[in-house]
Amino acid sequence: MQRLNPTPRASVDEPWQTRVAWGLGSLMGFLLFWEVLALLIQHRHLPPPTVVFSAMVREAESGELGYHIAMTLFRVAVAFVFAMLIGSAIGIVMGRNGRIDQAFDSWLILFLNLPALVIIILCYVWFGRTEVAAIIAVAVNKLPNVAVTVREGARALSRDLAEMAHVYRFGPWKTLRHVTLPQLAPFFLASARTGLSLVWKIVLVVELLGRSDGVGFQLGTYFQMFDVSMILAYALAFILVVQVIEFAVLQPIAARVNKWRR
Repeated sequence: MQRLNPTPRASVDEPWQTRVAWGLGSLMGFLLFWEVLALLIQHRHLPPPTVVFSAMVREAESGELGYHIAMTLFRVAVAFVFAMLIGSAIGIVMGRNGRIDQAFDSWLILFLNLPALVIIILCYVWFGRTEVAAIIAVAVNKLPNVAVTVREGARALSRDLAEMAHVYRFGPWKTLRHVTLPQLAPFFLASARTGLSLVWKIVLVVELLGRSDGVGFQLGTYFQMFDVSMILAYALAFILVVQVIEFAVLQPIAARVNKWRR
């Protein structure tokens, strides 16, 4: 029987310069397609990229773009930290204690399937349209995802390592630091990356419904004006910031956490 060739690993084995060149080429192709499509349609609902980038530059020079992106990032950071800390603690407890897991598993399912919009509206109704309500709404939406992911990691913890820590009398804190957390690191990273992609989206809805600043607020304002160029300008600027965080922060952390697998 003929042996199938393995899947090519060009994306892994090629030098980073080649991957960057392919990425930039693809991006330039997309911009060219956008420009041609805008010229063919010639409609205010699809401005060409040159108009959008000009609007982005004007907002950046006025300071509005930087201010609103900074406010959005602030909410993302605070909600992300709270959700990761609380969700990780819940996941570890549920993963290591079967009775607690059985008792509260239905709670996780409930919050996982509860629409984000419902949580946002309830937080604004209960706590008012305040900064605290906005951050709580974002954190609560992310928390069950973190708990589920970390719970799976806690279930997979090595019993042999736990017994070794007990034999050598590591104590609770030393066992947590040197035995438990290193095994959970890949699960923390997975929950952080997937959860962060969720937070980016939810925080914009939170700002759209109840805040007076941030990228979501600006998108809502320019939607009321039917100003597509400004909507795209803020959307693209936000995407660029997210990509910078992904490549400059998350990917290096992922490479370091998974270094032991190589």
